[in-house]
Amino acid sequence: MNKNISFLDKCPLLAGLPGEGREFLAQQAQCQYFSQGDSIYPSGSHQERLSIIAEGQVRICSSNFAGREATLAILDSGAWFGDTVFCPGTPRVFGASAHTDCAVVDIPGEILRAKMKQHPEAYPIALEQISLRLWTVMSIIQDDVLRGTEARIARRLLFMAQMHNGGEKSGPTSFRLTKELLANTMGMTRQGVHRVLKNIESKGLIECSYGRISVPDISHLDTYIKLLD
Repeated sequence: MNKNISFLDKCPLLAGLPGEGREFLAQQAQCQYFSQGDSIYPSGSHQERLSIIAEGQVRICSSNFAGREATLAILDSGAWFGDTVFCPGTPRVFGASAHTDCAVVDIPGEILRAKMKQHPEAYPIALEQISLRLWTVMSIIQDDVLRGTEARIARRLLFMAQMHNGGEKSGPTSFRLTKELLANTMGMTRQGVHRVLKNIESKGLIECSYGRISVPDISHLDTYIKLLD
């Protein structure tokens, strides 16, 4: 059996395809390996492929001409990226780079679209996944416009915690995230982020260690955020 099939079987975007459809895509897919910091593709590129993280973590980010980077999300193994695979010819707004050493399984866009056309029953699930992704991005925009600093940071931590915990809304999780990267993501200084994290940590909602944040219970963090709102 093609080793790529195990990663495709776990990809929620492809859950609507029958087994033989995912097996066919696995045969057409290629696995690439990246070292921490490597560029997977730059923002503005026109590459048409769906990417599934087999191992490690991938940072979805963009940068300006001065080299300043803005991070949208850090995705863990099992997550997918490359939304523009369904709108060929559209440049990618964000690029992707290896947050850690990682392996990424790529499915060519033309092959994916042709297979889904053969199985239109797969589209409702794919549409749901893309809609959830759009809702997440719109929520981040709303946070930046309407919410205070602590609520913004807490909600971003909740977003990352749920993503690293397979979408689960309760239970513990831990993920790699430095204060510098979080500050970059929020458009803040490291000192400002540090003050907010210490306050949230004092309430027992998170635990900060070098380059890593642990959440003892995601539901408790969610409850606290609702009080801030």
